[in-house]
Amino acid sequence: MTDDGLLEVGHIRRAHGLRGDVFVQLLSDSDTRVAPGSVLFTDGEKLTVESSRVASNGRRIVKFDRIPDRTAAEKYANRALRGRPIDDPDALWAHEMIGKRVVEIDGTDHGRCVSIVANPAADLLELDSGALVPSNFVTAVDADAVTVDTPDGLFDLDT
Repeated sequence: MTDDGLLEVGHIRRAHGLRGDVFVQLLSDSDTRVAPGSVLFTDGEKLTVESSRVASNGRRIVKFDRIPDRTAAEKYANRALRGRPIDDPDALWAHEMIGKRVVEIDGTDHGRCVSIVANPAADLLELDSGALVPSNFVTAVDADAVTVDTPDGLFDLDT
C-alpha cells in the first residue's frame, strides 16, 4: 500500500485498436477493478473505466475516459494502475498480511510475513525465517496476526 492508501492493482500494457482501448493486466482475478465506472490511478492521474471486455485470448481490453485515441493510448503503455482497497470481509488481501506475525491456532509464533509469493495452487506467505506457508491455511487475519491452521510438520521442513 502506498502512502496515499492506494494499492497496485495492475498495469496498462499496450494500445488496442484506434479508439483508445488498452490491454490491462490485473494482479488479481477481480474484474470489479475494470467494471464501468471504476476509478483507477496512474502516475497520480485519475482514470475512470468507460467500458471493458475480455478478448477471445482472455486478455482484458479497457476504455478509459482520459484516453481518446491510439496516440494517447500509446503514451500509457506499461504504466502501473493503482486503486483503493476493496472492502470484502471474505477476501484475503496481501497488504493486510505483510508485516504481521504468523501464528498457529495453538499460539505458536513463526515470525513475520515479509511478502506474498504468487503460486498457481495457492499464494505463499513468505516468513522472515524463510518458511513458506500456503495461503489456503490462513484462518484469520486481525490487527496483530495472521492465524494459520497448518498440517503437522509443515514448519519442520525449513530446519
